[in-house]
Order: sequence, then C-alpha cells, then structure tokens
Amino acid sequence: MAKYIFVTGGVTSSLGKGIIAASLAKLLQSRGLKVTIQKFDPYLNVDPGTLNPYEHGECFVTDDGAETDLDLGHYERFLNTPTSQANNVTTGRIYQTVINKEREGEYLGKTVQVIPHITDEIKRRMLLLGETGKFDIVITELGGTVGDIESLPFVEAVRQLQWEMAEEDCLVLHLTLIPYLKAAKELKTKPTQHSVRLLSQEGVHPDVIVCRTEHHLTEDLKRKIALFCNVKPNAVIEAMDASSIYEVPLKMLQEGLDVIVLKKLHINGYSAPELNKWQSFLNKLHKPKGKVKIGLIGKYVELQDAYKSILESFIHAGVVNDCKVQVINVHSEHIDSGNVADQLKELDGLLVAPGFGSRGVEGKIEAVKYARENNLPFFGICLGMQMAVIEFGRNVIGWKDAHSTEMDASTTHPVIALMDEQKKVKKKGGTMRLGAYNCAIEEGTNAHKIYGSLEISERHRHRWEFNNNYLNDFTKAGLIPSGKNPVNGLVEIVEIKDHPFFVGVQFHPELKSTVENPHPLFVSFIAASKNYSEKKESVKSSAKTITA
Repeated sequence: MAKYIFVTGGVTSSLGKGIIAASLAKLLQSRGLKVTIQKFDPYLNVDPGTLNPYEHGECFVTDDGAETDLDLGHYERFLNTPTSQANNVTTGRIYQTVINKEREGEYLGKTVQVIPHITDEIKRRMLLLGETGKFDIVITELGGTVGDIESLPFVEAVRQLQWEMAEEDCLVLHLTLIPYLKAAKELKTKPTQHSVRLLSQEGVHPDVIVCRTEHHLTEDLKRKIALFCNVKPNAVIEAMDASSIYEVPLKMLQEGLDVIVLKKLHINGYSAPELNKWQSFLNKLHKPKGKVKIGLIGKYVELQDAYKSILESFIHAGVVNDCKVQVINVHSEHIDSGNVADQLKELDGLLVAPGFGSRGVEGKIEAVKYARENNLPFFGICLGMQMAVIEFGRNVIGWKDAHSTEMDASTTHPVIALMDEQKKVKKKGGTMRLGAYNCAIEEGTNAHKIYGSLEISERHRHRWEFNNNYLNDFTKAGLIPSGKNPVNGLVEIVEIKDHPFFVGVQFHPELKSTVENPHPLFVSFIAASKNYSEKKESVKSSAKTITA
C-alpha cells in the first residue's frame, strides 16, 4: 500500500513547493523507494493548455498528451521518470467530472454539493496513482496558498484523508516563509504561526514545517516555531535560498528531511542515499571550464518561466560540455534587418523558441537568416523550425511570400500549413497534436549522428506542420528532411548539411531533458556553440598577434 505526503504552502506564493516536493522525492528515490509526484491546481481552467504563457509560464506536455503545469517538468528532471495525465489535476477538471456525472444521473437525483461530491472526486484522484501498485510513496503538491478561497476544497480533502488513513500512512508538509526585517535585523516567525494556525483551523495539522529563509535559523528559532506550530523541533526544516534548484536536494539531505519523513511514515530498512551522479553534476555545474553565449529568440522573454524547460536543458547540456551557458534573451519583436547583426554578433549559438501567433515572427525569420548566412549554430524548436523553413523558402529558393497559413492564409507558398487532422477542430483546449510520437531518422544525417539511433520518440504540441507539397523543392535546395513520422510522413527534423549546426525540430526536445539524461540535441547544440566560440577566440588571438 502506498503512503501519501501532501505539500501545502503558506504566507506567500512562489515559495517553491514544486522544488521542495521534487527534492524530497529525489531523496526518497535515492534510498531505493519508488516515488511519484502530482500537482493539484486550484484554478478553474481544465488544464493550462489555453493559458497565456505570461499568465502561467510554459505548458509542460507528457508522453500521454496531457497539457500540464510546469512543475511536472521539475518532477521529471529530478526523478528522471515520466509523468502522465494523472499527475496534474485542476479544479476545472474536478468540477467538469462531477457535473458530467450529475448530467448522466450517476448521483441518483441527490443534491450535488462541494462536500461530499467535489471532495470525494478530489480524494479519488489523489489516491489514483497510489492504487496502481507502482509506487511506495505518492507526493501531492497543492497549488496556491493556505487561505485562498479556491484552495479550500483541496485542503478539506486532505483533512478527510488525514482522518481516514492510519497515522503512519499520511503526512503533511507545510512550506512557509520566515521573512527577515532589515530594520529590526531579525527573522520573524509570526507569519508562519498565522499560516499554520489557518491551516489547523481547516482541520489539517502539519507534521513537518519547511521554512524558506534568506538567513540561517538558530536552534532557538526552530524551537519557537515548533512550540507555536505544534510540531517537534527536528520537524522544522531550514530551506535557505540556493544558487541553483539542483542544490536543494542536498540541502534537504543535510537538514534530515528525508529521515524525518521516513520515521513518521514508519518506513524501515531503507538504504543509504545514492546521490553520486547528482553530486558529480553539481560539481561540474559550479566549476565550468568555459562559457558560451546563446541567444534565446522568443516573444515571451520577459517571463523566464515561459521557457523554463529550455533554460533547464541548457544547464544540463552545459554541464556535459564543461561550460556555462549564458542565455541572452532577445525579444523577436525588436529584431529587424537593420539591427539583426548588432543584436546577434556576440553570440555563439542561436535558439529560436516555440510560440503561437504572428507577433514577432518577422524578427525570428531575420534571426534565422543571420545564423544560416554567418555559420552561427542554430537550433529551432516547433515554431522555430517553421521559421527556418519559411526563411529558407524566401531567401534560398526565392519564394518571397513563403509563409505559414497561421500568419498569412493568403500566401501563394504555404510552406507551413494546418495539419489535416486539425482542420475541423473548433475547440482549442486539448486538441492540438499532443504527446509522444515516433520519428524515423534518415541514416547518415546529422540527426542520426546526434541521436545515435534511427528511431526516436519525442513530445509534440502544435497544429501547423511542414507542407509536404514542397518537400522536393526544399530537399533539392539543401534543406534536408532528416526525420519523419513513419505513419503520416510529417517532417519532424530539418537540417542543413554544410553548416556547423543548423537543426530545426517540430517536436519539443526540452521536455525530455533531465539531470541524469541531458537531451542529445541540446548537448550537440552546445558542443557546436562551444566549438564556434573557441574558433572565434582563436581568430581574435591570431589577429592580435599579427597586429603586434
């Protein structure tokens, strides 16, 4: 039987419940336990698929085609195991399920209420993964902050489970903030006391309190928090700010968080933590031997969470290549033919990011052109690949109006077109080409060299595709379709042969990169960028020598 850990948050949002949950899961996994994490979000959207990136950050996609919260990306990157549809549930999905059941008459005419019908559905989904028999521990992160009106049904569901389960089968971890007042030069525990009191008023009593803080907690302060929050002093955990999210598991290990949890859940016979790979990763992360500057060309660069998985993939690939990846954000709306060289000339590599809509598209096309003509390593993802196709069609083949029908329905050269399966779709939510699909790679291509395989599987999230009516034209002109879907012929990968690195992919490789398995496309892109940087420095050094 699985045991359950619930992670709540108090005082303020954005404290990092997802990172704490993922760190605890990593520690438990390192001791030989089978662990999974799920996220319950209080908003009424059925999923984040229709949310603007400025509202919610990136939309993380699982193998089974679920559009989910970006925290699931952290779960996968830390645990190195895939998540699924069941790992992310919203209030919208809960209510949708209950209302559908009511319409079908499943409640036999009873009045449908928040308690018990909504809370019963929440509990059912909270226990779902644990009932599969695949996991020893299921960690459930509750989105939002204790006291939010929309979070109340989730807190009530946890209260009921705490009451229904044996004491050793259920644990509540509360993440809170200990603010530091500069004027008084001291840490203040009162917000945490109020947060725990508010949670207790709802009938949920935390077993462990994790305190986000900018300064170390003294033992006296920990005892004070324990006394007023009704937990043991060793159950008050310090969570100091870290320079990298990947340091947090080791910080939690030092604090003994995993041992406290194991004891409270009565789990015996566990092995010592095996974190050698993790420690090796951190050692390389903190001691890079070089640096590369990578331009991230996007339309949501003001919010870093919009490209969270890409940024984390850069970190993974940088460690493999023993270099620090310095990401230079370049807003695609600010690029034009007149300033593109000035904006990109200092870069060692260029990634054109995914996105939707026409805003900033021309800037992306100019950036691709600059990379292609100047042998600057280029990597295009989803829309980034489509921009590469459009740029090649315009400036190499000569179709000046080449475009995507997403932006220009009247173009005479629709090199990117709406997928046939999407033409009858009216509803926007959950209807894109989503999830993992197979891709057959052409032997002898750069993609084949990168992957070391002729068959791969990658995750998708798009409606438009490469228009195969123009396939021969592009192939003859030198843009090679090196990867295709073996069933429908959808072009998945394009590349230019005689270029240091010019690869565009229709899928989202960033969604599968983890600490233990960095994605090969990112690793190869950073390797090419590092080589470009070294050659550039060599030329500069030679020029100085000649001048001297």
